[in-house]
Amino acid sequence: MHTNQTAPVAELRGARKRYGRQTALDGIDLALRAGELTALLGPNGAGKTTAVGLLLGLLQADAGVATLFGQSPQELASRRRAGVMLQAAGIPDASKVGELLELTRSYYADPLGMAECASMAGLENLLDRRYGRLSGGQQRRVQFGLAICGRPRVLFLDEPTTGLDIESRQGLWRAIRTLIEQDCAVLLTTHYLEEAEALADRVVVLNQGRVVAAGSVGEIRAHVAQRRIRCISSLTPEQVAAWPEVRHARLEGGRLQIVVDSAESVVRRLLAEDAQLGELEVERAGLAEAFVQLTREAA
Repeated sequence: MHTNQTAPVAELRGARKRYGRQTALDGIDLALRAGELTALLGPNGAGKTTAVGLLLGLLQADAGVATLFGQSPQELASRRRAGVMLQAAGIPDASKVGELLELTRSYYADPLGMAECASMAGLENLLDRRYGRLSGGQQRRVQFGLAICGRPRVLFLDEPTTGLDIESRQGLWRAIRTLIEQDCAVLLTTHYLEEAEALADRVVVLNQGRVVAAGSVGEIRAHVAQRRIRCISSLTPEQVAAWPEVRHARLEGGRLQIVVDSAESVVRRLLAEDAQLGELEVERAGLAEAFVQLTREAA
């Protein structure tokens, strides 16, 4: 993990956007830096797609500023250095995968080599296949290949691993890490919190068009002081749930799962009340719990 203080590659400052009477973005700041992955999280309707649209010049802000490489995102020179993988792709079904890659590479001065691009996106065995005949997950891999083939300096990935099996998802994660090592700036929107936890240098949580939290994965988790205790015990969830410091307790797979504000006193009492207590584990709440709590507090 490295934080760098170089000038942002892409930035929103005080960006506002309304659709009729609905406010999609309410004055947000967002900066993407080279060699860093920023994960943009938030429930549906939080404003994630609108933020991406402003940075790409697909939408105009009602107020505030959007820049891409220090210029307007509408400038062709800026857009040529950006790679994009949106949820709606609009790729012709009859085209072969290899032809699509060749055509897209031809738009760039210094594209990735065909073999490198196919390898990074996991497309080596699909180059002769027609796009329309591919599974949804295979189509997502093609879209990723098209997004990276111009050797982008900034990459926008909107829910990139939706519909991918675990192996394909991990392949995509490896490719994304390689791009970050090569100093690409990446903006990832995702519903998979473990994806943000695995990849992000920085997390920005949006809710109802506002930034409710921003920082490293560790800093976002630290917003939530909760700990999770797991153990095998003869005590019932109902008994434990009544103790002070316990948020909730349930049985899952034969183990007692307890979410607490402070673990020490609860662990001491568990050991005191159940001499046979086994397989005790205590861990910090993950990004998922932090996210739920932050968006609930904001609402």
